[in-house]
Amino acid sequence: MISQEDIARVKGLGCLRDKTTKDCFNVRVITGNGKLGADKVRAIAEAAELYGNGEVAFTTRLTAEIQRVPFDNLNELFLFLKKNDLESGGTGPRVRPVVSCKGTTCVFGLIDTYSLSEKIHKRFYQGYHSVSLPHKFKIAVGGCPNNCVKPDLNDLGVVGYKAPTFSPDKCKGCKSCAVSISCPMNACKLYDGKATLDSALCTGCGRCFGKCPFGAFDGYTQGYKVYIGGRWGKSASRGIPLKAVFETEEQVLSIVEKTILLFKKHGVAGERLAQTVERLGFDKVEKILLSDELLNEKSAILGNA
Repeated sequence: MISQEDIARVKGLGCLRDKTTKDCFNVRVITGNGKLGADKVRAIAEAAELYGNGEVAFTTRLTAEIQRVPFDNLNELFLFLKKNDLESGGTGPRVRPVVSCKGTTCVFGLIDTYSLSEKIHKRFYQGYHSVSLPHKFKIAVGGCPNNCVKPDLNDLGVVGYKAPTFSPDKCKGCKSCAVSISCPMNACKLYDGKATLDSALCTGCGRCFGKCPFGAFDGYTQGYKVYIGGRWGKSASRGIPLKAVFETEEQVLSIVEKTILLFKKHGVAGERLAQTVERLGFDKVEKILLSDELLNEKSAILGNA
């Protein structure tokens, strides 16, 4: 008989009780950014055969879950994973494994999602692993506004962004406007024989860039949009984008850290970031995140981590 204390302990190590068995657990192996080399894929498959029932399931958070591992096999499995530079985890009130789309290689991708996700994983999933938060904190990185990994339904979501700068003087009033045809949001329309751009409809997908043969849409703002306070589950909240477009990965990493610190400082036990933002007010949260106030208080905030 496995004690409740042992069940709770191994859950903290990424081992979830398999309800169809008496003594087995499904063990979550972290991918870091949703991508693994062939050597690690082979190691996970071998681990499933040696310690589980030979099956691996992939979770919605892009972890590889080794199925039905008997409790008595867990310690040997942990040693095997460590030997192969792998780790289990992904549970509890802390930063959760990062979810990334394949924006790095996707034709619609505007940013290197794998690179950014790996940096977030190392700095905040691993680096902040000992930091207890009011609740789980989920992060997703999407390469474009297609939102395949639903960044705006995570506590923090990053989305690649490339919005055109329209130069009306370069528009020649083509009867068939290549930019208008290419825009999936109908943000570019013809009016009195000339192109117009409705910035309220533009999502920054970048598909119009280079389409105008006269260069009317060749200027652009490119970078990262960051959404705060999304969640999906028993209660749903859509994240709200910060007004700024961040130009570099380092700026995004700084916002990620400040958001975690804000949640640690102002969050109430049991509430998600969405509730913290609603309670404090988005305008106040945005003002705090765009300043260095939280970074200056980092040591004090994490003092009770």
